[in-house]
Amino acid sequence: MAEDRFDAIIVGGGLAGLAAAHTLAAAGREALVLERGDYCGAKNVTGGRLYVSPIREALGDLLDGAPFERPITQEELCVMSGGSSLLARLCDPQIEAEPHQSYSVSRAKLDRHLARRAESRGAVVATKQKVERLIWAGGKVDGVEAGGEELRANVVICCDGVLSFTAREAGLRGPMPPGQFALGVKQVIELPAEAIESRFNLAPGAGVARLFMGDPTQGKFGGGFLYTNKESISLGLVVGLTALAEREPKTAPWELLERFKARPEVARLIDGGQAVEYSAHLIPEGGYDALSRLSGEGILVAGDAAGFSINAGITVRGMEYALMSGHLAARTAVAASERGDYGAASLGLYERLLRDSFVMADFKEHRKVARALDHDRFFAYYPELATSVLGALYRMPPGPKPRIFKTLAGALTLRDLARAAVRDLPKVVRL
Repeated sequence: MAEDRFDAIIVGGGLAGLAAAHTLAAAGREALVLERGDYCGAKNVTGGRLYVSPIREALGDLLDGAPFERPITQEELCVMSGGSSLLARLCDPQIEAEPHQSYSVSRAKLDRHLARRAESRGAVVATKQKVERLIWAGGKVDGVEAGGEELRANVVICCDGVLSFTAREAGLRGPMPPGQFALGVKQVIELPAEAIESRFNLAPGAGVARLFMGDPTQGKFGGGFLYTNKESISLGLVVGLTALAEREPKTAPWELLERFKARPEVARLIDGGQAVEYSAHLIPEGGYDALSRLSGEGILVAGDAAGFSINAGITVRGMEYALMSGHLAARTAVAASERGDYGAASLGLYERLLRDSFVMADFKEHRKVARALDHDRFFAYYPELATSVLGALYRMPPGPKPRIFKTLAGALTLRDLARAAVRDLPKVVRL
């Protein structure tokens, strides 16, 4: 193998890497995936929701027969204060109808399926392979060293995750401040399918996604998530690194998760379940302004390695961006092979393809969202306000019940609300 030259070497066997391998192999190119885990998916622990609508046309063949868990047919948002909560549920025929827009997924299952799909096309997937360094020749990336071997390729595609050491070694990204990351912590809790469907009022096989904001992160930037799988629930929190480290009260991530699980609204949902998996991982949340350089001499960057994840307030998206960016990186490599030119200018086609896709359109549209949301009022003041107002309306005193306006006037501190609204309105219009 040391003497072979591949059309492309892909560092990382996650969604971006496997999409790239599948596309390259389908075009008749020799693609080698190097994955350091025991199998593809062994180290990928994403919370568990894939939006397929944006990628169905381009990547339908890759996803054919994919082991999805449940289609998400019901959207829920739960706002929590110290002792109360407000649950909003959206039942929408367009979301419930087929083809479904999103599914809950297990990355251990999904990634292995995608690896098999790529191999069926002719790609080589080598696991337990750690890439130690890039190989350079004539000012261009010429391959990688892995397992003591020098492996040569016309182009290297970096898909090695949020910290991407290969992209940093290539000079395509520098050190990133903590404010551009969030930490996700998650448990997978096994429950019978019948219990899941009963507790969430679901039709057999249907699924729900519930997001939480406010008290689960103790008012810090972030939120909670719950996705129903076939016979388990993915439950976790995402908290901004800066908020986690600097804002009071300073609570360890695992303690936040246990505190979240102990809330009655959550405890009832997971009662009798068995935790079978615990994981934590970094999430890039810097948005458009924090994206790495995406191409260089003989090298491309895709997926989390490039920073392709968006916190859009009520959704956190990344998996569809990983798949699409890997696919477009592979298309760029195929075009470069047809020209016989793997220089930076030739590989710049990748950025043009991304600009013409939903990927860059989304990143530009949501460019200011994360910074607009990064304020305690959105995660502490407003959740407390919402639950206190609704509580005042619905609580029945032993004596006379005031009119709605008087009740609202007593629950709302109008001057404070007006000041907060004036301060936050410029942020809200960025969402």
